[in-house]
Amino acid sequence: MKFIVAAAISAAIAIPSAISAQDKLQLALVPKAMNNPFFDLARDGCFKAQEEDDGIECVYIGPGEHTELEQIQIVQDLISQGVDGIAVAPSNAPAMGKALRAAVEAGIAVITWDSDVLPEDADVRSTYVGTKNYDIGVNLAKIARSLHPDGGSVCLQTGGAAAANHNERLQGIRDTLGGRMDTTPPGDMLDGENGWTEVSGCPLITDDDGNKAVQGMTDILAKETNLTAFISTGAFTQWFDNAYRQAVEPYKAKLDSGEMSIIVADTLPMQMEQLADGLSKGQVGQRPFEMGYMAMFIMKDLVAGNSVEDPIYTGLDVCTSENADSCLAN
Repeated sequence: MKFIVAAAISAAIAIPSAISAQDKLQLALVPKAMNNPFFDLARDGCFKAQEEDDGIECVYIGPGEHTELEQIQIVQDLISQGVDGIAVAPSNAPAMGKALRAAVEAGIAVITWDSDVLPEDADVRSTYVGTKNYDIGVNLAKIARSLHPDGGSVCLQTGGAAAANHNERLQGIRDTLGGRMDTTPPGDMLDGENGWTEVSGCPLITDDDGNKAVQGMTDILAKETNLTAFISTGAFTQWFDNAYRQAVEPYKAKLDSGEMSIIVADTLPMQMEQLADGLSKGQVGQRPFEMGYMAMFIMKDLVAGNSVEDPIYTGLDVCTSENADSCLAN
């Protein structure tokens, strides 16, 4: 059985074996970037579905790095190649919403995963499968609030500025810490509500770049010597284990004493080790393997003319030092 893992190129994309295999449904899973360990797990789920069903072929393809225009080009090329289904995690929600209209016109089954299009573009996809992103922010904030009930200064770190999933997470953090309701993503900066204030220079935009994420955290921790909480909406800060450890070790005493907390989304293996070693105070994890796995069967149902639920949530795992050994779903 042949798996397809293609590196993105800016020119037209050739997927010869995938598109020529007419006896199978060609179902594309498009991540934000192929150099991201979070999306590697979704890829593995996609391949697992292919192993279990010989009627589908997983076409896993995305930008080599987080590049919004390249992701759109890839989707446009998949449409012109005539795949049967496209599941995409939009890096730029407004732009991807426009690009996917051509897929709908071509009769291609379209869903989103991990990150959705904007509400006004919901008609371009049949469903969203993944995390309820607002709830990631809520749970990140709940950990911070439990550790610092009187509030304090906080720096938020996020992914791409136009990524709907990260903006929803920011909204969830700000609503929960600030006691707000009826807001819109990404919410307004905290300015003393419930004792919480966002420091100058934040939120930090990383564009899902691990090096940029670690550098941003390093700079803000050095600048804001009385920072209460650093909260990141994605795993990018912790991907490069050695770099993260070197950046955080100088603040280990503050973490141990409870003076400062670092709380990060996702529960990748290196992140759970960092939590166990006291280099973070909490992780709110998603289930990317399930996203990639379920996306294949959802698209197969759509191609067959079946209806699907919208949205389809895959759940969360909330981990702290107290439950680190048992928090991950089986």
